[in-house]
Amino acid sequence: MDMREALTFHDVLLVPKRSSIASRRGVDTTGRFSRRIKLKVPIVSANMDTVTESRMAVALARAGGLGIIHRFLTLEEEAAQVAKVKRSENIVIESPYTIGPDETVGRARGLMREHGVGGLLVVDVKGRLLGLVTERDVQFRDKSEESLRRVMTTKLVTAPPDVGLEKAREILRDHKVEKLPLIDKDGRLKGLITARDIKNRRLYPDASVDSKGRLLVGAAVGVVSGYLERAAAVLEAGADCLVVDVAHGHADHVIKAVENLRRKFPKAEIVAGNVATYEGARDLAAAGADGVKVGVGPGSICSTRIISGAGVPQLTAVMDCARITKENDVPIIADGGLRDSGDLAKAFAGGASSVMLGSLLAGAEESPGWTVVRGGARWKIYRGMASLGATLTRKNKERREDEALDPIEVSEVVPEGVESMAPYKGPVAEVLFQLIGGVRSGMSYSGAATLPEFWKKAEFTRITSASWAESRPHHLDK
Repeated sequence: MDMREALTFHDVLLVPKRSSIASRRGVDTTGRFSRRIKLKVPIVSANMDTVTESRMAVALARAGGLGIIHRFLTLEEEAAQVAKVKRSENIVIESPYTIGPDETVGRARGLMREHGVGGLLVVDVKGRLLGLVTERDVQFRDKSEESLRRVMTTKLVTAPPDVGLEKAREILRDHKVEKLPLIDKDGRLKGLITARDIKNRRLYPDASVDSKGRLLVGAAVGVVSGYLERAAAVLEAGADCLVVDVAHGHADHVIKAVENLRRKFPKAEIVAGNVATYEGARDLAAAGADGVKVGVGPGSICSTRIISGAGVPQLTAVMDCARITKENDVPIIADGGLRDSGDLAKAFAGGASSVMLGSLLAGAEESPGWTVVRGGARWKIYRGMASLGATLTRKNKERREDEALDPIEVSEVVPEGVESMAPYKGPVAEVLFQLIGGVRSGMSYSGAATLPEFWKKAEFTRITSASWAESRPHHLDK
């Protein structure tokens, strides 16, 4: 048996090179998650139930990254999470939330609360715009059964469907309104432009958006029964890519699932994984994957390598798999083993087009994990998706409401992950700022202004454990 040496991020350092880059602000970190999805900040949040739901996905996309909604939800719940991200920002909201004029104040309150919006457009059965009802219109109404005809605003400022963005901004400004319904010549509602969406386009210039100005979002699917139906539902809700989420992606049933997804949804962006070898990346790309996730067992709360003895040190895995980017223009995503911005820089230097983060984002305000206080400090619950708790949650989701878990089935679970806590870090935008700033510094030390340049110019040097100790701040160790 041939055995070669394999390395991870803390085994190497980037060799400083002569650089013409005077400031890290002159570095362009644009990378790709899939063939057609480009990210100005190529950081993607992991599809884990304590990392990414709609709130995290919105924050990541606004900052220039991407969030992947986890699949440990019912089909309807995952599709609703995707839809919430897609509706959070638009150039034009093509299907704004509406209500009939004969509905009640109570019904309007319920719909606004359900959809998380501050107003509803009132239309008749033919879709003609009649008015607008907002939270201000209903907040002091004591009679929930009161008709909206009595409370809605009927004098509205409107515009035609083909109004330009600058013109819409002028109308909103001059009339001091926040919502601009778009109607055709027959008065039928065709869309909505809001002041908030226009303002957000200026607040978040690096935002990851689609051709309609909506934030990008991905959705995870599995490879067992129902995955095609789940894929159809999240794509219908607006997902910009599918992420085939399996611990061992270089398996026949995973390759078959990717082939089925490609056949069923020929225009969809599909990212698949996880793999740790060039052969694994090559086979998933050949099956139809537009991007490949790399990493078997390097995650901070993953115990796959300990339980199964399987895996490849992450830097070597990334460098091996990166061959498919050169050969087939299929980007790879370094997923796991990334503990700081220096590790991110090394992953990009090794050939990654983007990185997927779990633990580094789990402590952010926007993660769905529970917040707890221990020893006077705030923490957020974080767990691996192969941990016992996550596995049992998934099995419960897959059962009927009246069906209990089989004790024998529970006893047969072999966890490949653990449950832990991540220190609270505040808004994710601040976390990303520090991480991408470190990446820019790493690129500038190599004289690289872009990621493709980084791949060509970066040079690694092996280090010892003593070198790593020297690399860390060590004054206080004395």
